[in-house]
Amino acid sequence: MRVLVTGGAGLVGSHSAEYFALKGDRVVVLDNLMRSKLFSFDKESVEFNWNYLKKYPNITRIKGDVRNEKDVLKALGDGVDAVIHTAGQPGVPSSVRMPREDFSINAFGTFNVLECTRQVCKDATFVYCSTNKVYGENVDKIPLKEQKTRYVYDGTAGVSEALLTDLTGHTPYGVSKLTGDLYTQEYGHIYGMKTAVFRMSCIYGTRQFGFEDQGWVAWFIIACLHNKPVTIFGDGKQVRDLLYVTDLVAAYEKFIKSKTKNELFNIGGGRDNTISLLEFVDKIQKETGKKLKIKFSHWRPSDQKVYVSDIGKIKSKLGWQPKVSVDEGISRLVKWVKSNENYF
Repeated sequence: MRVLVTGGAGLVGSHSAEYFALKGDRVVVLDNLMRSKLFSFDKESVEFNWNYLKKYPNITRIKGDVRNEKDVLKALGDGVDAVIHTAGQPGVPSSVRMPREDFSINAFGTFNVLECTRQVCKDATFVYCSTNKVYGENVDKIPLKEQKTRYVYDGTAGVSEALLTDLTGHTPYGVSKLTGDLYTQEYGHIYGMKTAVFRMSCIYGTRQFGFEDQGWVAWFIIACLHNKPVTIFGDGKQVRDLLYVTDLVAAYEKFIKSKTKNELFNIGGGRDNTISLLEFVDKIQKETGKKLKIKFSHWRPSDQKVYVSDIGKIKSKLGWQPKVSVDEGISRLVKWVKSNENYF
């Protein structure tokens, strides 16, 4: 199988590339290596992953932009069997600061990759990395109960794919990702392409370069180990379901190999892999033996108090379920950050 991974130097992209390369597939990764610039980071981030992928002879790396038709066509070559579109502007606050850039990357970039794929290899499977932020503030309409260290849903196991995406605030990021989400669904509907939208919850893992604006799991660990201050926006009782990145990529593979033509999945760790910020801080302090410097600030716009994925549909349709526990995943990430201290 020949696989194109856009954003192949990011967390999800690099793990996708490695996953399929280890299975003997031919993989092409496309990345413009601009993540550090997006988050004003003065050290290498995705460049680490870019260089890491060098060791696989069956991975071809192409530096290019998903918004550039020539770059995408070069990456597609004579055609591929699957496209995993992970490239994107991933930060919510950064989308508010630079909405034009956010739209250009997430909305137009997705359209461009879809259209190039349709022109070159219409029969390729197209996997789109969407986000729980497409539901916007509708998530906050789900009743909650407050406990000592967390909020929990009152009478709801998790957010299903049936939750509305309309008539609510999203932030520019949520809107631009929803645009790509809908275009992916539409290319499956009107052009007959095999497409899947994965509305992802909190994805984390090794080779994740987290910042305050994005990638909070890695950011808290990096800050704890390097004595950097962390700001918690809100009271810290907000909850997310965590999904280790290799479990996510395994779900991609299951869809690619399935007979399912078009689908939409909410994907995350589910209710068995949830954690609040306060609980997470306690866990990493015990794991690292260090104290995290914390200050609290006001809630950010459209910041969901609780997001837990209902993963019943993807379990049923693809026979998939998470394998890496939160404790194991955090331990792996802590060890990786410790062994790569010069990058932080």
